[in-house]
Amino acid sequence: MALKPLCTVVVLSLVACDCNQSAPPASVADEEPEPLSVTRWTDNTELFAEYAPLVVGETSRFAVHLTHLNPFRAVTDGRVEVQLRGGSGPAELFRVDAPSRPGIFGIDVTPVRAGKRELVITLHATGLSDEHHVGQVDVHANAEHARAAAAEAGDATGISFLKEQQWSLDFDTAVVREQAVRESIRVPARFEARPGGAADVVAPIDGRLTRVVDVPLGASVSRGQELARLLPSPAVPGDLPQLQRARVDAQTALALATRDRGRAERLTSAGAAPEKRLDEARSAEEQAKARLTAAEASLAQYNTARAGGAADGEGLFAIRASVSGVIARRDAATGANVTAGTILFRVVDAAQIHIVGQVPESEAARVRHVSAAEIAIAGRQDRLPAGRLVGTGKVLDRESRALPITFAFDNRTLGLPVGQSVFLHLLMETTAARPVVPAAAVVDDAGRPIVFVQRAGETFERRPVRLGARTGDLVQITEGVKPGERVVTKGAYLVRLASLSTSVPAHGHVH
Repeated sequence: MALKPLCTVVVLSLVACDCNQSAPPASVADEEPEPLSVTRWTDNTELFAEYAPLVVGETSRFAVHLTHLNPFRAVTDGRVEVQLRGGSGPAELFRVDAPSRPGIFGIDVTPVRAGKRELVITLHATGLSDEHHVGQVDVHANAEHARAAAAEAGDATGISFLKEQQWSLDFDTAVVREQAVRESIRVPARFEARPGGAADVVAPIDGRLTRVVDVPLGASVSRGQELARLLPSPAVPGDLPQLQRARVDAQTALALATRDRGRAERLTSAGAAPEKRLDEARSAEEQAKARLTAAEASLAQYNTARAGGAADGEGLFAIRASVSGVIARRDAATGANVTAGTILFRVVDAAQIHIVGQVPESEAARVRHVSAAEIAIAGRQDRLPAGRLVGTGKVLDRESRALPITFAFDNRTLGLPVGQSVFLHLLMETTAARPVVPAAAVVDDAGRPIVFVQRAGETFERRPVRLGARTGDLVQITEGVKPGERVVTKGAYLVRLASLSTSVPAHGHVH
């Protein structure tokens, strides 16, 4: 019994050795050829198909990956057809009525004729029909020819980023196109009242507000519109009786000075008085005239400010708006006692305003090339023309180290609030036509700008670029990409992470 375990070990060892000896090396003829792949785009969809080389009488499993381009997402329904057209006979059609997985359609293709064939893959989905002309493909007479052709095709290297990853993430691509752009500088700005477009309505003298017009904040008022009435305090020097007495005193003083000047002229003519006496009399008369003029002007100013009609006898002052606009501040209340100079209302013209941008010191030298500007407002997708350039500052602000630039803006239609912070895109001269990409496609890689070019459905290439002029969400590329190439616009940073990974993702798909 003690020998049984030992015998068992020996038997197992012999079996293992026998197995190793009996396993022949894999035959080269049994090796599967490398799969082929193709990528095509239309305006609506992207096609990425993987398939084994086509051999007469043998089944090649097509893994057709279809992606909606707007927005970027997997095609989740529909019928896909694979057609082999041309040659000596009719077209061969193979189809599947639904995806095996979201975005992936598995189709078995078994060609019956060898030779050059035209491969066309068609999608019929809900609300969408699309056709991808892949081009000519070879249908081989036997597997040996297929393996030889696959070996000659070689293997394209690059950054692998699978369709399943793209579909599950915030991902998108765009075609590089050539375009002339108008370079711009983005600077912070704010809507402000134009000079003369804002005024404080103040109390002209001490007194009590007997009536305040019910105008809420934001209400429109016109120039000269009455906003309040003020009853002057009896102790105010500008009271009507005192002004009238001052005028009478000035008239009396002028009459006396006029008579004294006449008497001085007669005495001087008779030689009974020196010339100095006449000069003094004339000076006194001029001073009396000036006092009368001042008294009459004060009385006229008082009468101009007083309420009209029946209120004249009450001695009330009418407080009026000095400009047309909207009420931006209201501190007046009926019955309140106020002193001269107290701000009762602030009226701002919100129809014709200014936009004042703050150009940083580093960009100050380029301001002289600015000819127009666009306004970017939070919550709005479009930009608004800023209007006429009013002026550019020539002195940097001490604290912000910024140079002001001002545009006139017609705000009657939009009614944007004065004081709102926005951004100004200061427009420069138009550049020559060059390749442009969305700014989101550019990734900072260790201080150098790069983009990721899509070479195939799941293969990408890191491409260093040289940036040119930028306007809005577009940036010109002066070196690194060509028009017609496709770059990653969303998820570029994720592709960069994939390029840094030391592990190679499994390239196979379950279909």
